[in-house]
Amino acid sequence: MSDIEIHVRDGVQTIRLTRVDKKNAMTGAMYDAAREALLAAEHDDDIAVHVFLGSGGVFCAGNDMNDFMRRAATPPKPGERISAPSGEFIRVLPTITKPMIAAVDGLAVGIGVTLLLHCDLILASPAASFRAPFVNLGIIQEAGSSVIGPHRLGYNNAFELLVLGAPWDAARAKDAGLVNWVVPAAELEAKALAYAHQLVAKPRAALMAARRMLRGDPAAIKSAIEQETQIYTSLFASPEAKEAFASFIEKRQPDFAKVRMAAKKSN
Repeated sequence: MSDIEIHVRDGVQTIRLTRVDKKNAMTGAMYDAAREALLAAEHDDDIAVHVFLGSGGVFCAGNDMNDFMRRAATPPKPGERISAPSGEFIRVLPTITKPMIAAVDGLAVGIGVTLLLHCDLILASPAASFRAPFVNLGIIQEAGSSVIGPHRLGYNNAFELLVLGAPWDAARAKDAGLVNWVVPAAELEAKALAYAHQLVAKPRAALMAARRMLRGDPAAIKSAIEQETQIYTSLFASPEAKEAFASFIEKRQPDFAKVRMAAKKSN
């Protein structure tokens, strides 16, 4: 399959993003393939662990912006459920019962960061960098990160990452608790797979039960995803979001003050 490769071996399912020319930015087809792989594994006793990998020195540059702009042109109506592949992928994440590991080399942006909050073990190379520029785009954080972020990172760290949009390097991410280990890029995938195989070798029932108890009831995360989606939808067509998208395409700094002034005059 182009842009994403899925392999199963010795109890481990690897989900590798291979859209190197676009820095592994996620398309609808990629979201669908990853979601289907995760769901299929829920019913496959031969799979015990998932490992997310990037390629070409990049983990994931976030959502494909062309796709993002197309959806911005025809946003959902208020109250309408977003059924885009990205939304369906996100809704699946808190339902997955098997451990998930990620190996991050290079950029992790947007969904490349919020996906990690659903993972159980995260390894990063020294070249890894983490950015969640949702508010900069006039929208809000996604994938239940409103709940998982403060829980895993603490409120201040979560605010710094998800609202301030501060870029984190691997050392900062480890210090904040997002990353377990920083390892040389040449060893990254091998070490991630080694941890995966350690988990595969454990008693399966105990492994699943221990993970379930540590993660707790997913209901709060599912609820947060739906609340985030409602707010996201309302902001998606706002003048500030449109200015953010336009400035991205035009490769310039957004002028939110001008947008606010125009809105004030129209009132």
